[in-house]
Amino acid sequence: MNEPAAMNEYAVNLDSYPAYIYDLAGLEAHAAEIRAALPDTEIFYAAKANPDAEILRTLAPHVDGIEVSSGGELTHVRATLPNSRIAFGGPGKTTEELALAHHLNVDRIHVESPRELSRLPGPASVLLRANLPLKTLDAALTMSGPFGMDEPGLDECAGRIAETPGIDLRGIHVHLASGLDAPAMLDLAAQIRDWALPWLEAHGVNDPELNLGGGMAVDYTSPDTRFDWETYGKGLPESPALRIEPGRALTAYHGWYVTDVLDVKTTRGETYVILRGGTHHLRTPVTKGHDQPFKVLTANDPESRATLVGQLCTPKDVFARDVLVPHLSPGDVIAFTMAGAYAWNISHHDFLMHPKPTFHYRR
Repeated sequence: MNEPAAMNEYAVNLDSYPAYIYDLAGLEAHAAEIRAALPDTEIFYAAKANPDAEILRTLAPHVDGIEVSSGGELTHVRATLPNSRIAFGGPGKTTEELALAHHLNVDRIHVESPRELSRLPGPASVLLRANLPLKTLDAALTMSGPFGMDEPGLDECAGRIAETPGIDLRGIHVHLASGLDAPAMLDLAAQIRDWALPWLEAHGVNDPELNLGGGMAVDYTSPDTRFDWETYGKGLPESPALRIEPGRALTAYHGWYVTDVLDVKTTRGETYVILRGGTHHLRTPVTKGHDQPFKVLTANDPESRATLVGQLCTPKDVFARDVLVPHLSPGDVIAFTMAGAYAWNISHHDFLMHPKPTFHYRR
């Protein structure tokens, strides 16, 4: 499975397209490497990246728990991994979701506002999510605005918790940005620690926990480039208890979206390769505004330029624009790589009601 030829042969011989293939053996090896690089840091997988049950089961031995952001994710993860530790984050938690978290024995609640705290049933162990004014240069995405609280909100929550039996303030959760490399994330971690630990001490928190969130960079323009987990693990600041919540950087590399060519045509001097399926199955390139990495599995003729599109009735249904491809004909097979995160699970599956892809797991 770890040899590209084995994956290529498997993908070409599928009974139907489009299809997702998840490389569980590769995912497990990747997760084990990350675990080894961060022996003293808790790792919670962010299920929002890809909540597929087989992916959750593959990751479970290598992570300390799962982070969820909705009642649906919570129910799914608890059913899939009955004994896992779970952290429940995200803005806009409903009263019903908070009650569900209590019922399903969630390990930590990431409180986003004083109003959310007031609806939280006890007993509960909480981290307060902080929205700190720290610099996040070169971030692909900044998590400001509705996410977390500034200092007055944090102080209000800490005061309420001190007067509320059964609610235990355990620490701070901070996820400020995504798409950062290891040096940038280490710089941000140091700034977070320097603010959080004195604040927690001032509010009487013993053995404080510090959750640094996720946001490790994934470069779709360079599929062989990976986040430097070893440098990150060695450089994390000293803290009583550290936790991170990677998602995309764990699973993105271990999923393929495989489909076949339906038509090839040239219009106004531009060549378009029309593929079965579309970005209603793989929304990532539209969401991030990039060309999705791909491999042509059944052709190696001289290359020319073309745009790879799907079947949807919108000009935004583009996988990759003006890229080099060999001469393609109907029936040729293309595999879009790096489709293991924020792909199927964030896509608008029912638009035009095309058939859904099949799912396959290689161990």
